[in-house]
Amino acid sequence: MNDPEREREERLLEAAQRDPRRFGELYERHFERVYAFIAGRVKERAVVEDLTAQVFHRALENLARFEWRGKPFASWLYRIAANAIADHFHGAARERSFDDLEPAAAPEREIEQVEWRARLFRMVEELPPDQRHVIGLRFGEEKSIRDTAERLQRSEGAVKQLQMRALRTLRARMEGSRG
Repeated sequence: MNDPEREREERLLEAAQRDPRRFGELYERHFERVYAFIAGRVKERAVVEDLTAQVFHRALENLARFEWRGKPFASWLYRIAANAIADHFHGAARERSFDDLEPAAAPEREIEQVEWRARLFRMVEELPPDQRHVIGLRFGEEKSIRDTAERLQRSEGAVKQLQMRALRTLRARMEGSRG
């Protein structure tokens, strides 16, 4: 994180610690990263959404205890997310104490993958509605061409065209965002 970006993040954190109603800015800033982090580990969309909500709920509850230690706030959120995922998979409903949570140093490659997924989610959201819907059904819900066509009340050919256009657009935007 560059210095102006880090300073902005620190200001947002301090403001949210003083007034929890300001947490919304941190939520908006980190939602896609946390969602992508969880989605990379949990396949069921509803569970991903629930765990993402849990992460931000826990972060808000424990925000007053967060201490800036030079690592990005996202690292702390990833740590909370990792614990929520572990709890989910282990079926543990026990309460965790976040007093001693230290920002986890997520491996750099993992952070890059999360950032890539977050960019991809943003780009999908920018697609025209029909293309966005096809991508959501085909890849998010893993529906077949036939099921997608029936759900959208379109022909299979139309669904294939929308999917092809959406994937071309996403590929071009991803290549453009690298350079």
